Amino acid sequence: MGVEITGTPAEQLRCRQMVELVTDYLDGALDADLTARFREHLRGCPHCTEYLDQIRRTITELGRVEPDSLPAETMAGLLAEFGELRPEQPGRRGRRFRRR
Repeated sequence: MGVEITGTPAEQLRCRQMVELVTDYLDGALDADLTARFREHLRGCPHCTEYLDQIRRTITELGRVEPDSLPAETMAGLLAEFGELRPEQPGRRGRRFRRR
């Protein structure tokens, strides 16, 4: 996880931290304390709740797209944007992507 979280467990996470943690949260990669803090922030922040819902919807929709079906220019744009992320090996559970 590349996000540095400082402070005591009682301190609330900031929205910027939430955005940086959302993928790890969805992958179940946060420890119990950080997961609890993440969920506590969601209870009081409609903006982050909506962002999480948007990410979930995006994953649901894009999970249906086969890479070979994408036009070359679309694939090039995605690789330019997210090129440092690579899919995990087939059959591995947990995180769907890893950083290079």
